[in-house]
Amino acid sequence: MLTLLGKALGHCMRKMNFHKLAITLHLIGLVALLSGCGTFNSESSQLLPAGFVDVKEYFQAAGMTVQVDVRYFGSDNFVGEPVDGYLAEKILITEEAASALRLVQQQLVSRGLALKIFDAYRPQQAVDHFVRWAQDLGDVRMKDKYYPNVPKQNLFRDGYIAARSGHSRGSTVDLTLVRIGDGAELDMGSPWDYFDPLSWPSSNAVTAQQKANRELLRGAMLEAGFRPLEEEWWHFTLNGEPYPDRY
Repeated sequence: MLTLLGKALGHCMRKMNFHKLAITLHLIGLVALLSGCGTFNSESSQLLPAGFVDVKEYFQAAGMTVQVDVRYFGSDNFVGEPVDGYLAEKILITEEAASALRLVQQQLVSRGLALKIFDAYRPQQAVDHFVRWAQDLGDVRMKDKYYPNVPKQNLFRDGYIAARSGHSRGSTVDLTLVRIGDGAELDMGSPWDYFDPLSWPSSNAVTAQQKANRELLRGAMLEAGFRPLEEEWWHFTLNGEPYPDRY
């Protein structure tokens, strides 16, 4: 294609047809953009970076379904508004992590359970949005739901908000378990993104059943090659992630 566009550019310059020249230059720029940004996923009409997939489509390609709840695309999140960088109700993730998640789901089906994913790849502009929000101590509209017991000024100190996130490397995922029959979430003792020691996997403030549900998720993820985070029961990162130093 680039060869054809080059010939067209030469023809326009010889004929001095500046209108056609402008169109040709625009097309050359578009092709260069597509060539530098990875592969084009025709099914979703989305331009994806090389090595990344839409997790829902990736599961469907294997004849499987997975729930997604992209809270950062809407306003039901700790910020209280759509988050910068979330331009579609989709969850992107590295293909290696997506493949491991399919293994998790395959193991869960026999128990009548499946995965529900809240977040995976997180653009840096989203992380920057979180930082700006955390610095605005007057904005506490979502405090009662997401961080009722933690003063907002302590969110940085306590590690709930940071200038860099492992999610931006593409192989970290936030998720929970749901029943296949009715799609209801298992009771984990605290909601997703609930900033509180109650959300720590080791918390003894939850019931025995809630702790068992957390351990079921944790065990399945560990077996598939993920490592947990000790402050969030829903957060896991793929061991041997393909982009360990890129944000």
